[in-house]
Amino acid sequence: MSLKPLYDNVLVKKVEQAKETPGGILIPTSVQEAHTESVVLAVGSGKVLADGTNLNLQVKVGDKVLVQKYAGLELKMDGEDVLMLKESDILAVVE
Repeated sequence: MSLKPLYDNVLVKKVEQAKETPGGILIPTSVQEAHTESVVLAVGSGKVLADGTNLNLQVKVGDKVLVQKYAGLELKMDGEDVLMLKESDILAVVE
C-alpha cells in the first residue's frame, strides 16, 4: 500500500530512541517519551492559503524530525507503524 499525503500533511515513521548516551549515561524514560524522532516518508503539496496561493512545506522526504508525542494519526502500512500529521505538529528538523 502506498499513501500520498494531501496539502500540508506529512507521513513519518518513528525511529527507535537510544536508551543511553554514547558516554553510557542512561536517559530517563520521562525525557524519552517527551518527543519522538521520526523520518519523513512522504509530504503533501503544501498548504493552500485563503488567497489561493500554495505555501510549500519546509520538510522533505528523508528529513529526520522531532514530533510531539500525541500528534497525528497512527496507521499501519505494509506491517509498519507510521504516523500521518500536519507539518505544524513537527517541532524541529534534526541536522
